[in-house]
Amino acid sequence: MNLRVIWALVLRYIFLYTRNPVRLVEMVFWPVVDLLVWGNLTLFLQRNSSHQFGNDILFLLGAMILWDIMFRAQQGVAISFLEDVWTRNLLNVFVAPVRTSEYLAATFAVGVLRILVTGVVLGSIAWFGYAFNVFVLEWWLVPFFLNLMLFGWALGMISTALILRWGQAAESLAWAVPFFIQPAVAVFYPVADMPTWSQPIAWAFPATYIFEGMREVMWTGTMNLTLLVQAFTLNLVYLAAAGGLFLWILRLTRKRGLLTKFATQ
Repeated sequence: MNLRVIWALVLRYIFLYTRNPVRLVEMVFWPVVDLLVWGNLTLFLQRNSSHQFGNDILFLLGAMILWDIMFRAQQGVAISFLEDVWTRNLLNVFVAPVRTSEYLAATFAVGVLRILVTGVVLGSIAWFGYAFNVFVLEWWLVPFFLNLMLFGWALGMISTALILRWGQAAESLAWAVPFFIQPAVAVFYPVADMPTWSQPIAWAFPATYIFEGMREVMWTGTMNLTLLVQAFTLNLVYLAAAGGLFLWILRLTRKRGLLTKFATQ
């Protein structure tokens, strides 16, 4: 991969955000709204519950922030692709000497930048508004962050592949795909409290292990390393499968001439 090509693509996406402040507002607005909703719910539960339960319920804020990390990583891939569609730039990218791996690497980098922006904003609001310090997770925050980012990238490639296959009519999948799996990955509740039939489904996603690990760290101060190993292993499987799906769909659209039609709609 050529790092100069990747940087050029990333720079283009940065210009899109800096030249249009509305995009920056959109990137921060919805995460802040979600945090305020869950933050206010947390305060309500703390004030109307036992002391022990009131302290434990802070995991809702941690879960919301970690969920947004995964969501922003997914959005970095899917929305970057849609930006090229909306600006009629998709054909320019794919006829240029840009490898698919370089294009994906650039969207991954954009996902990281989106995470950093929203992460700083959410962490600050959680600290000053609700006295919740995300660093209560200590150094475990790093592997949590990395695993959720990897899974977000996989979901982003799946979202993009589906949009490529079904056209602009499927653009809503860029936002919908993560929420399809949200009930299954135990973001705001333990897997043990889910219906028995749904628990095997939950353990099929790497994000489940991260959210379970987050609650374990916050409640006990310890961490089961097996959860991290299982999450990372599943992430490798999902990344390989998502990458294979994306490449297959991209070759299919090129072979059938759908890419040209899709990019000029």
